[in-house]
Amino acid sequence: MVESNASNGGNLGFERKLWAAADKMRSNMDAAEYKHVALGLIFLKYISDSFEETRAEISKDSDSDPEEIDEYKARNVFWVPPESRWKYLQKNAKQPTIGKLVDNAMDSIERENPSLKGVLPKDYAREALDKTRLGELIDLIGTIGLGDKKSKSKDMLGAVYEYFLG
Repeated sequence: MVESNASNGGNLGFERKLWAAADKMRSNMDAAEYKHVALGLIFLKYISDSFEETRAEISKDSDSDPEEIDEYKARNVFWVPPESRWKYLQKNAKQPTIGKLVDNAMDSIERENPSLKGVLPKDYAREALDKTRLGELIDLIGTIGLGDKKSKSKDMLGAVYEYFLG
């Protein structure tokens, strides 16, 4: 488990959530496979959080359009299409098609952000992946802040990756 010490601001609070998520998935897959499933979702949550925070900033400016991709490119933030946003996926997490929705989200993000082309995992619709557990994992990851300024200042993404690599 990742150590949480006083030098990084105290307990980061995500370890128990990640352990619970791993525990849910353990009955269906080995740890190495679970790690890849979870890390793809965590990256998606990270860019979605960052996008949403930037979207809120852009919305405050009456001269800017929060749905204009160039607004995000100018700020070095990945554009996240509506069907790829975490809120949309979490809203649909209990649907039997959630695996396909996640795969489509990854495809859309790659299409809109060429630097990510071929990088994101797109195997969430596979039959062997329990969709109920996948939905539960999405809900659990949804409770962890990753891409907003506060989480970035604590390097939450780095800590989560370290946790899974450990």
